[in-house]
Order: sequence, then structure tokens, then C-alpha cells
Amino acid sequence: MIRGSCCCGAVKFELLAEPFMMGTCHCTRCRKVGTSSIVFVEKKDLKWIQGRENVQLFEPVPPYKYGRCFCRTCGTSLGEILSQEDRFPIAANALDDGLNLKNQFHEFVSEKPSWYEICDDAEQFEGHPVAS
Repeated sequence: MIRGSCCCGAVKFELLAEPFMMGTCHCTRCRKVGTSSIVFVEKKDLKWIQGRENVQLFEPVPPYKYGRCFCRTCGTSLGEILSQEDRFPIAANALDDGLNLKNQFHEFVSEKPSWYEICDDAEQFEGHPVAS
């Protein structure tokens, strides 16, 4: 079990299994909401403890696919924690416990700021990753 929460503690959840993938998004939207590192989870593994009603959804505008959720009280970015999909990304920064994952990809590197240097060997994509 992996615990997660927002900064003020209004939102709390648990993951019943470790996320299956980690990536970094460099799009301007993710950077602005503070959720560049994302982990992908199975919906069945997300258990709400409290505060689901305190989560606000910011809807995406193409070419972006995923809405971004955040705590209404403190603004902590939560990724796409309200998704109805079977698998979806949540913000790694919202996890309270450690993971045994390494970054597997970088997306939207075309929007990466000039001051940021990618320092790992993870695969890079100009936009959304292409499914193999």
C-alpha cells in the first residue's frame, strides 16, 4: 500500500498496488501546475480515504489529453486522479511513500524549457508517447 495526500491533508488516498509506470511531462501546462513527474495507476488500485469532493478538475485543451486535478484548499496537483479510465496518471509528488520505479519516458520534450536538462536515458517524445 502506498499513501498519498495533498499538502494540507484535505485529500487522502491509498494505492493498493505500486504504479506500473513513471514518466516526466515537460509540457507548459504540467509544469505550471507542478505535476511534471507522473505515475500511472490502475483505477481498481485507487482507494479514497477522504476529500474526493475537495478535488477540482481543470479540463484539457487539445493537443493535451488529460485533465489535471488539484486540491481546492491548498492547490496541490494530483494529476488525473478523478479519471474514469481503467489506467491513468497521477502526480508523483502527491505520493507520501517511496516507489521502486524509475522514470521510463519524457513527453512533450518540444516544450521543455531551455534551462532544464534531461539527465537520464529514458525514451524521449516530442509530444504524447507513441504506443508500440
